[in-house]
Amino acid sequence: MKGLLHLACIALVCLLPSAPMAAQPATATASLDRRIAITFDDLPWASLDPNTPLPAQGTVPPRIAAESARLVQAIEAAGTPAIGFVNSARLLVGGQPQPDRTAMLDAWLDAGLELGNQTATHADLHAVGVQAYEDDILACDRVLRPLLAKRGHEPQWFRHPYLRTGRTLEDKAAMDVFLAAHGYRIAPVTVTDSDWIWAAAYVKALDSGDAATQAKLRAQYVPYLLRRVNYFEHRSIKLLGYALPQVMLLHANALNADTYPDFVAGLRARGYRFVGIDEAMRDPAYRRADEFTSALGTSWIHRWAIAAGRSWKFYGGEPTSPKWVVDLAGVPAGSE
Repeated sequence: MKGLLHLACIALVCLLPSAPMAAQPATATASLDRRIAITFDDLPWASLDPNTPLPAQGTVPPRIAAESARLVQAIEAAGTPAIGFVNSARLLVGGQPQPDRTAMLDAWLDAGLELGNQTATHADLHAVGVQAYEDDILACDRVLRPLLAKRGHEPQWFRHPYLRTGRTLEDKAAMDVFLAAHGYRIAPVTVTDSDWIWAAAYVKALDSGDAATQAKLRAQYVPYLLRRVNYFEHRSIKLLGYALPQVMLLHANALNADTYPDFVAGLRARGYRFVGIDEAMRDPAYRRADEFTSALGTSWIHRWAIAAGRSWKFYGGEPTSPKWVVDLAGVPAGSE
């Protein structure tokens, strides 16, 4: 099946209950070269958005400042490379940049972590069109480039919000030309997840002071992430014949700040090495053409599988969030 039917199949399997991955014989997995690059979207912090009622006016709320510091400290202590993708509008209040918000990005750079461009306002290319989208990228670039220049660096990586990369092949080609002209490479995602749903539930538990629910979320979240990595590892083997160096998408939020050490430990126990995005992207699979034009924010592994004409069976068994987490988060059913 091809085209719209393939996309409908992906959307369908995303709603199906999780199925356990079949274990491979030890001899089949012992020699796998497991590598993963960790990326974080929505910097400096997912809820510091001037277009929503979430942030306090003016200074960064103390709890968010502490959570951001914990996330950076956790990444640094784990010794894992990571890149954070910036929405520069999150640095503003009333249209003016806030030094304490910019300081949150400086903390990433002080820890030896990378920063990339994710547009100023987390724009949706499919909704605003190419010209407005390019303008939003440049707005972020005008903030990000001087910040990096102070340390002798230039921005190199761009992440599409919502993983929407163009409604037509013509739009995609135009974006490729524009990004290359401004020194950017697209940062794909091969391991997708719904950490934003878990994070929304976690914020509610934090707000209510419900320590038991906070602990339950942390305890179940890390195994969920590990199942997502395992799923896409097996899909890459099925499609490519080897374990692809993965690129994983997380968000800058409290739940990741409080679980990152356990997540890293879980991946290392499975034999994963943490690498920078540039190393992961040296794999030849990332040179495959991306002709995906759907609004579905799916993994590049699924995009390549669609291009290869894989049947709907390829996409089955994708792990999903438990109903109680989705209900607590307050998001509509089928949001994953």
